[in-house]
Amino acid sequence: MEEQTVVLIVGAGPAGLATAACLTQLSIPYVIVEREDCSASLWRNRAYDRLKLHLAKEFCELPHMSYPADAPTYIPKDQFVKYLDNYIERFDIQPKYQTAIESCSYDEVRKCWFSMARDMTTSVVVRYTARFLVVASGENSAENIPFITGFHGFAGEAIHSSRYKSGASYSGKNVLVVGCGNSGMEIAYDLASHGANTSIVIRSPVHVVTKEIIRLGMTLVQHIPVNVVDGLLVRLSNFVFGDLSKHGIVRPKLGPLLLKAKTGRSAVIDVGTVSLIKNGTIKVLGNISKIEGNTVEFEGRKASAFDAIVFATGYKSTANTWLKNGESMLNDDGLPKQEFPNHWKGANGLYCAGLAKRGLAGIAMDAKNIANDILSSYHA
Repeated sequence: MEEQTVVLIVGAGPAGLATAACLTQLSIPYVIVEREDCSASLWRNRAYDRLKLHLAKEFCELPHMSYPADAPTYIPKDQFVKYLDNYIERFDIQPKYQTAIESCSYDEVRKCWFSMARDMTTSVVVRYTARFLVVASGENSAENIPFITGFHGFAGEAIHSSRYKSGASYSGKNVLVVGCGNSGMEIAYDLASHGANTSIVIRSPVHVVTKEIIRLGMTLVQHIPVNVVDGLLVRLSNFVFGDLSKHGIVRPKLGPLLLKAKTGRSAVIDVGTVSLIKNGTIKVLGNISKIEGNTVEFEGRKASAFDAIVFATGYKSTANTWLKNGESMLNDDGLPKQEFPNHWKGANGLYCAGLAKRGLAGIAMDAKNIANDILSSYHA
């Protein structure tokens, strides 16, 4: 089977949906394919129960549709999924689900992208021909678990944070969380709140802020230089939390907003974890050196036994496994070569949405840029 379209969008997460909506607004035909059986599978199937959007709703809207007036400032997971469902309905987006792109390459002669897609329910292969290709398969497509000596021999339960739902089943157990980003810190809090004996590995410097502080920063930075805003945010955070270095949490040298801009690493928005670390309910541990049975040994030869380990160690892009001729845009890790805000466009009608580690606000910018750029050459 063969299908022709102007634009092929790979991935029906928020980035793919936002791009589809922007193309719809400009009356540009497209096809959107998704390997899972639903849109935004990360949010529906791989997010823990207590998750809310970490940023205020004004920084988390997709293009051309606001949240309902009565939506809370910080949107819970289920309400965000409902917003996406309404978004799909509003713009009549019809993803082809359970359709996995197996290869995609550019034909220099015909000046188009050839994609081989497999219907995962029937195994039928469809060939898509498109003038433009949008990689929207996400920076969160595959679990990332670091190599640890003895990991495969761990006697307890080891899961990635994408499979963690709630701490209810871990009450009374010794649980280690590896990773101190927003997911790791919130999962540690959730575990401790459910009565698990919780420890967390904090391997690198991290900014800890409140949601109010980061909202203030993101509002001020639209009017004031980022280094001035960062200085204020750090002082406010020190005032709220005090010196956390004695508890194993060290601040990075770069301020929170500049660090996000340069590296994509977000500040941690505290949900109550810090007070549990301060009172000893949650223990902070250093790097893991090895695992033997159910015993985890840390640097400095300290060792403890655990019933479970949750790896909140992030994800990786899988775009390079199927995209050939993508080297104009993506590096070996399947992420943009160019820095924000010039990351979204490659050669020969190739684009990426949602790969710049800029959250939902970055996705909205990418989608608008891509649709407008396609419009300018679509009629050329």
